[in-house]
Amino acid sequence: QWTQLPIHLRHLPLFTRHLDFTSILIRFVWALLMKLIVFRFYIRLKVEGDFKEIFKKHPKLIIISNHASHLDAVSIAAAIPFRYWLNLYVAAAKDYFFKGYWMTVFSKHCIGAIPLDRKENKRQAMTLIVNLLASLSNIWLVIFPEGTRSPDGHVRAFKRGVSVFALRTNTPILFLYLENAYNLWPKGNFFAKPGPLRVHVGPVHPPAGIDEINNAYEKWGRAIDPEAFALLSDAIN
Repeated sequence: QWTQLPIHLRHLPLFTRHLDFTSILIRFVWALLMKLIVFRFYIRLKVEGDFKEIFKKHPKLIIISNHASHLDAVSIAAAIPFRYWLNLYVAAAKDYFFKGYWMTVFSKHCIGAIPLDRKENKRQAMTLIVNLLASLSNIWLVIFPEGTRSPDGHVRAFKRGVSVFALRTNTPILFLYLENAYNLWPKGNFFAKPGPLRVHVGPVHPPAGIDEINNAYEKWGRAIDPEAFALLSDAIN
């Protein structure tokens, strides 16, 4: 049955053993490249917060962040200590992250991407995420609740899916904010520019409706970057 699955699903722990040694090897090499070279010398990553303390209290989390560039998923992975990477998954657009063989290999093994079909079978993708959150005791699931990259760096109102996942599986939500990601790799540019990028680790919020999540995230983020949250303030007020 496993061999009959689409290739973009075979890495997920619902279908295969959680300790996938191919993924461990590829992720180890990827970690050396990203953490020791790219995110130290090219993208100068700085983390404001402590993931270790959060993991002790919350081995199962939905992680939400603003979405401004193709740097976002790998930046979050680079910010999180390598020891937690086997528990880390990223909800990613199937039409981009699984559009070719090598991109699929990267998405599966380097960032643990869960394919989201933004055009068809949306319900199937939501069921898959709910099943993962309900079945696994240790999982950090990264979701970009704006649904797409910001065209101008401003944070937009979140879609309700993140609240559905949290409430149905009783999973708390960790707030992250990626500062300067848009300036390094704005939508439409071929590749990222070198420069500083700061990952702000915020509070863990209990499962709640989307209006409450929007308000709580806006209140927290506005203290960090008021300009980026100006449109979100208008949308929810």
